[in-house]
Amino acid sequence: MTELPEYYFRIRENGAAVFRVSTENRQRRIEMEEIAVVNIRNGNIRPHGETVLSPGDLSVIEAWMEDRRAVLADRDIDDIHRAIDYLNLTTHWAQTRASDEDLEDVTDRLLLAMHDLRTVLVRKKADRILATRPAPGNGADTTEATGT
Repeated sequence: MTELPEYYFRIRENGAAVFRVSTENRQRRIEMEEIAVVNIRNGNIRPHGETVLSPGDLSVIEAWMEDRRAVLADRDIDDIHRAIDYLNLTTHWAQTRASDEDLEDVTDRLLLAMHDLRTVLVRKKADRILATRPAPGNGADTTEATGT
């Protein structure tokens, strides 16, 4: 049997409860002592009760938080790619199989959602384009007024 990890992270909404895992007892039963609660969004690590976290505890917890943020970021982008697939499948459904009643049921909500998404995407794209252009008057324009 493989060794158990020293820590267990019970995932919750915005982070996890952190447990220290031990089998160092007479019955060799697995014992889990809650040592902290972590919040991924704000980076807060709160010791549980009177627990004092060691530098080793903090190091493991911080590494887990970094890994967890990466997993969540990967899931976010994967969800967006799935949404693109769903939009394509929805287009095909609307064109080939949807009844008039089906379309009546979803058209307004779909149009509003797509309009909202388009508005945000266009604004964000414009912001990115403007951010890559040199600001006026910062030397990007090499022509000088001659006064003639």
